Amino acid sequence: MTRSVPPEVVTFGETMAALRAHGALRLGGSLGLSVAGAESNVAIGLARLGHRVRWAGRVGADELGALVLRTLRAEGVDTTHAVTDDAGRPTGLLMTEPRLGTLTRVSYYRTGSAGSAVAPADVLPALADGPRILHLTGITPALSPTAADAALTAAATAHEAGITVCLDINHRSRLWTADRARIALRPMLAHIDLLIASEDELPLVLARPGVDEPEAVRGVLAEGVGEVVVKRGARGATAFTADGATDRAARQVDAVDLVGAGDAFVAGYLSGLLDGADVPARLHRAVTTSAFAVATRGDWEGLPARDELDLFDQPDGTTIR
Repeated sequence: MTRSVPPEVVTFGETMAALRAHGALRLGGSLGLSVAGAESNVAIGLARLGHRVRWAGRVGADELGALVLRTLRAEGVDTTHAVTDDAGRPTGLLMTEPRLGTLTRVSYYRTGSAGSAVAPADVLPALADGPRILHLTGITPALSPTAADAALTAAATAHEAGITVCLDINHRSRLWTADRARIALRPMLAHIDLLIASEDELPLVLARPGVDEPEAVRGVLAEGVGEVVVKRGARGATAFTADGATDRAARQVDAVDLVGAGDAFVAGYLSGLLDGADVPARLHRAVTTSAFAVATRGDWEGLPARDELDLFDQPDGTTIR
């Protein structure tokens, strides 16, 4: 029997069924059904760029859980370590509704879900064959004590094994407070090699809140994190290392849907890292994949294949024949 090729990236978290409204939910109307989850969005983005990616986690023994696994497999993501819950917990659900321009409201139905019950035993086997990167988000520790334990244990295990550990803070104020997030995320910092955050999220991993960005970056790097990347939305991004800061402007596109842009950015950045690109090239790919996300609707549906990365460089109105 031929031994399977190990993944380059492992990630885990809760992937939910996603119901997307075309207007205000209270007015009724039709809903579109898809799937969404920060970690699986990154996994799909990396798979489309040609990388081997494994997603671990739990889904319900229901039709929505089957949809999650079917979608990930169809996108080329390895789900061999995904667990179908046998305790009657359902697959989580989120609903999105557009409100003002690109402002979108998200409602979660994930309390007591299968994904929130993820535990270390569900995810550690996915690391056994030595991926290059473990990607985590700060969403998973917010779901439950067992999920928080899974995230911390996986980070520590991967770091000890020499696997690069990436954490996207990805704070969700509807899931937990900043103080609770700080309590859970701070112990993870000792195991993180690459930290990605929005401008307001960096203090969530520091002992003292309320510091400005330069002090926060210095504090994170002093903790042993090798690289800090700050996402600035329409103003691009900045990567900080011991050698200094590197800025990259965002791609100029007509924004349609901002949901999933941060995950697309992470997928592009990790793709560049896997390819051995330098920091400027990694940022260039990250803002490119993020631009694809905001220019199309859906959390992941518009993410590019590798041969599409240069589409933004084509003249406006170009038809590819």
